[in-house]
Amino acid sequence: MPDSNSLRIAILDTDSGFVRVLAKRADDLGWAYRRLESPPRAEEVVAMRVNALVVDLAVLRERAWGYLEEVSTALPGMGLVVCTSRSSVAQRVRGLRLGADDWVTKPCHPEEVLARVEAVVRRRKRASARVDEAPLAFGELEVRADQFQAFAAGRSVDLTRREFEVLQLLARAQGKVLQREEIYQLVWGYAMAHGDRSVDVFIRKVRQKLEKASPDWEYIHTHFGVGYRFEPEPMSGAAPAPAADSPETTPTATTAEATADL
Repeated sequence: MPDSNSLRIAILDTDSGFVRVLAKRADDLGWAYRRLESPPRAEEVVAMRVNALVVDLAVLRERAWGYLEEVSTALPGMGLVVCTSRSSVAQRVRGLRLGADDWVTKPCHPEEVLARVEAVVRRRKRASARVDEAPLAFGELEVRADQFQAFAAGRSVDLTRREFEVLQLLARAQGKVLQREEIYQLVWGYAMAHGDRSVDVFIRKVRQKLEKASPDWEYIHTHFGVGYRFEPEPMSGAAPAPAADSPETTPTATTAEATADL
């Protein structure tokens, strides 16, 4: 992936004034850009070989949610930044869960948009660099960077890309308590705004999927007022998985989840 001085971005937006300013600033940074006035098919975006797509949902109209999911699935290595008019919390949460990496509300400064694009691309670059890592195995769980997915007893946990990034970050720091702000900075790529509960929402979703796929194990523990810790522990009454090659560890006490959806 090219460095931040030679990025390629596509801008799907019909606001000519905004696009003109955004394109000029991108040009000043030495970035290559392409303006789009109608949504291209996913395979066309693949052919463009862009690092990031900036999209205004107003252009997509009723196709918005399906298009976000389609493009993010077809291009897991491409950054996807929504830059659109004022929206509800529910709409932003839905867009992020469907595959958007970031969400910017208009009116906004083009400099902020491009900074967020850079942050998203940096995160994609870090994820790509980890693809060759050996799978991480914990209890019944296997975390595979090469597939951006986790498996429990051989079955896919069916995580979204962002959910996988949250789980992988926690798993790589096994036994360590990660603060919410730290998780947000490392996964989203920039500082967490006051009152933002994205980390809690995504942790809750990941935890629910893990509980469904591997009900005899508990993986993510809440540290109230601080953050979260990844530590696989068999549930009460469940037999632990064989660990002949691993030293025995003493289970630690767990705490109950107390986060709620947005």
